[in-house]
Amino acid sequence: MHVVATAGHVDHGKSTLVDALTQMTSDRLAEERRRGLSIELGYVWTSLPEVGDVAFVDVPGHERFISTMLAGIGPVPAVLLVVAADDPWMPQAAEHLAALDALGVRSGVVAVTRSDLADPAPAMARVSAGLAGTSLHGAPVVAVSARTGAGLPELRQALTRMVAGLPEPDPAADVRLWVDRRFVVKGAGTVVTGTLPAGRVARGDELAVDGRLVRVRGVQSLGRPVDAASGVARVALNLTGPDLAGVDRGSVLVTPDAWHETTLVDVRVALRGGHGVDGSPERLASELQLHVGAAAVAARVRPLTADLVRLTLARPLPLRVGDRALLREPGTRTVWGVQVLDPAPPALSRRGAAAARAKQLASVSGEPDLASETERRGVVHVDLLRRLGVPEGATAPGAVRVGDWWLGAARAERASAALARMVAEHDAAQPLDPGVPLSVLAERLGLPDPALVAAVAPTPLRVRGGRVVAPDAPAGLPPALERALAELAADLAPAPFAAPTADRLAALGLDQRAVAAAAKAGRLVRVAPGIVLLPGAEQEAVRLLSGLPQPFTTSEARQALGTSRRVVLPLLDLLDRRGLTRRLPDDRRELA
Repeated sequence: MHVVATAGHVDHGKSTLVDALTQMTSDRLAEERRRGLSIELGYVWTSLPEVGDVAFVDVPGHERFISTMLAGIGPVPAVLLVVAADDPWMPQAAEHLAALDALGVRSGVVAVTRSDLADPAPAMARVSAGLAGTSLHGAPVVAVSARTGAGLPELRQALTRMVAGLPEPDPAADVRLWVDRRFVVKGAGTVVTGTLPAGRVARGDELAVDGRLVRVRGVQSLGRPVDAASGVARVALNLTGPDLAGVDRGSVLVTPDAWHETTLVDVRVALRGGHGVDGSPERLASELQLHVGAAAVAARVRPLTADLVRLTLARPLPLRVGDRALLREPGTRTVWGVQVLDPAPPALSRRGAAAARAKQLASVSGEPDLASETERRGVVHVDLLRRLGVPEGATAPGAVRVGDWWLGAARAERASAALARMVAEHDAAQPLDPGVPLSVLAERLGLPDPALVAAVAPTPLRVRGGRVVAPDAPAGLPPALERALAELAADLAPAPFAAPTADRLAALGLDQRAVAAAAKAGRLVRVAPGIVLLPGAEQEAVRLLSGLPQPFTTSEARQALGTSRRVVLPLLDLLDRRGLTRRLPDDRRELA
C-alpha cells in the first residue's frame, strides 16, 4: 500500500478530488457535509493498476484546523497539493507548502482543480513559481476537473509515477504508530487509526503507549480485517488493555523497549523554513508547539546557536536521530522545520555548557551514525544506540566495543593515556604491590565496565590476575620480600603460632607495606596489626582445637596452640569472624 496526504487551501476541492479519484466519500461527519468543508481527517482509497492500493489522508484546509492538518501530513511520505484554478494563491496553500517544505517532503503531485471554471494556465504558473526553492520543486502540476472528469487520467498517471518512486519501508523496523483518530465500537471497544510508516503490526501483538502495554485484538487496513499490516499502510487497531481512555490523537504506539522516550531533545532548525506566508524571517519564541507525527506538544526553546536549539517538551515522545518535525508559533502561520540531532542530550548545568554543546553539534549530520554518537557521548550502551536508531552492525574507526558498551575513539585514546599514567604513579608509590586492579581503574576513569579498561590498556602494559601491570612488574613478590618470607617460615616451622615480635618483623624488613603485599598475595595471614602467621594457620588452629573438650577456655586454647595471649586473643577473634568458632556468653568457645 502507499499513503498520500492532501494539502491546500480550504474550499479548493481536496475532498471532492479524492472522492472522484476513489469513488468514496472522505467527509464522514454530517457537519462536514453540511458546511462543505473538512473538519476531521478523512480516509479514502483506490487501486492504481501499476502500483496497487493507494490511500489518501484528506486533511482540512481551514486555518482553524491547522493542528489537524499537521496530524494528517506528519507521518505521510507523499502529498497531493490541491490549488483551485479560479482562486488566487491563498494563505492556507502557502502555509501547507511551508509545512511540507519544513518536513522535507520531496514526493508530491500538484492538482490544479476547477479547470472547467477558469483557465488553469495562470494557476499552474503560480504553483510552479511557489514550488521553486522548496522540497517539492519540480513536482508535476496537472490541471483537473472533478466535476467533468477532465485531467483525472493524467492525475492518476502522475500519482502512479510518484508512488512508484517512493522508497520501500523495512517490514522488520520497530513500530511507531502516531494515533490520529480514536473511537469506540460497540462490542469491540477502543479503536485507533494511524499511518504505519514502517514495521509490521499483527493481531495479538503487544505495543507500548505512555509506558504501559496494550494488546492488539484486531487489525484493519482499507476497511478490511487482516491478520497483519506492514508499512506504509493506513491501519485501524482494536486495542485492549489498561486505561485506554487516555489513548487519543497524538498518542504513540511503539514496539516495547525499542524507542527512547524523551522530554529533552537537541534539534537543528531549518531557518529557511522559518517564515510566514509572506516569506519574512521570524525569531524563535521561547514557547512554541512541536508537531511530530500526529502529536502536538508544547515545547520550551533554549537557543544554542542561530540554528541549534534545545527543546524541553511538555510530555515524553519516542524520538530518534534524524526525525523531522515542525515548530509552530500558535496564532501565526509561521513554521520552522527541525531535524532531531540528539534525543538523549546531556544536561547543561555549567557556565559555558551551551556554547560547548553547540560546538559539539555543529558537525552532526542528523543521520544516526555510530562514529558520531560514540565520539560525542564518549561511552554508550548498545541499547541506547539501538533506541536512538543507530543500525546494528555499524562500525566506527577507532571506537572500541566490549560486551554491551561502546567507547568512542577519542575517549578510548584519553583513557589509554590516563591508564598508563595511573599505573606508573601507583607502582612508584607502592613498589611492593605493582599494578592496579581493573575495577579501581574503571572507577577512576569513569568507565562502566572493567572490561573496557582491559581493552584500552596500552602496550606494553598487560592485564594479569585482574590487574593492569607494567611489563617489568615481577610475576611474584620482589626477591627481597621472598627472602624475608622464607626466613619467617623458618622461624615459625617449630612453633606455627609463635608470631614474631615487632622487632623481629622489623629485622626481616616486613613493614606495613611489605606485610600488606604479602597478605594480598596470599603469603601471610594478618591476624591483627603487628601479628602475622603463615597461610593455613586458621585450618591448623581448628585441627588442634578440635582435640580439646568442648567448649574450651582461652587459656586452654593458648596451651593447645603453643602461643601467647598476645597471639591467641586476636586469633580466636579471627576464627569467630570466619565462622570457624563460636563465642559463648561465658567467654568460652566451641567449634562451629
